[in-house]
Amino acid sequence: MGNMIELKSADGTGVPAYEARPAGTPKGAVVVIQEIFGVNSHIRNVADGYAAEGYVAVAPAMFHRAKPGVELGYSDADMGEGFGYKTAVEALPAPGAMPDIQAAIDHAAKVSGGKVGIVGYCWGGLLTWRSACTLTGLSAAVPYYGGGVTTEAETARQAQVPVMAHFAEDDKWIPLDTVETFQKAHPEVQVFTYAAHHGFNCDQRGAWHAPSAQLARERTLAFFAQHLV
Repeated sequence: MGNMIELKSADGTGVPAYEARPAGTPKGAVVVIQEIFGVNSHIRNVADGYAAEGYVAVAPAMFHRAKPGVELGYSDADMGEGFGYKTAVEALPAPGAMPDIQAAIDHAAKVSGGKVGIVGYCWGGLLTWRSACTLTGLSAAVPYYGGGVTTEAETARQAQVPVMAHFAEDDKWIPLDTVETFQKAHPEVQVFTYAAHHGFNCDQRGAWHAPSAQLARERTLAFFAQHLV
């Protein structure tokens, strides 16, 4: 459904992105932020899914500044490799890779002619939360099990747009008590938890939990329908 394009970041860096467009007039746009496995087939499928729902979907390659062309699977070796790239991107001097997301937002707004939402998974969930707090041009944000979102430093941020956050109740990387603390600190955020593990949305992972993935998707689509009109 989609194809690779190149975004132009604020410093002139060309950033690859996967773009999927709807068949008819777009309802708006959704920026899709990858896990630590690159813009792989799963993330492209997620983008295609939002395009099928009527949105222009843009998934920027968030590892590009550390390692171009990353596309990993979900083995332990892949996880270790992806974590290394994530660590490298997080270590970049400020503002790091955040302008690459801004470029995706700006492009999505221009192409769709409508409002822009953002959704991200795993590390992408953290970047989605940061985007909601620091970037411009967004109308809604939905982080899925964002690793680090519930830390003290990230909880101290304030979102500038409506946020819906999905967490797993059996997530060994995001303890449920920290989710509860985040929820108390941000009563304006719609927080949902699911009887599942980290990565429950990804049908290529052993942690995939179809009922939770379906319910979270339904809630996310309703949220975007509300805020991207």
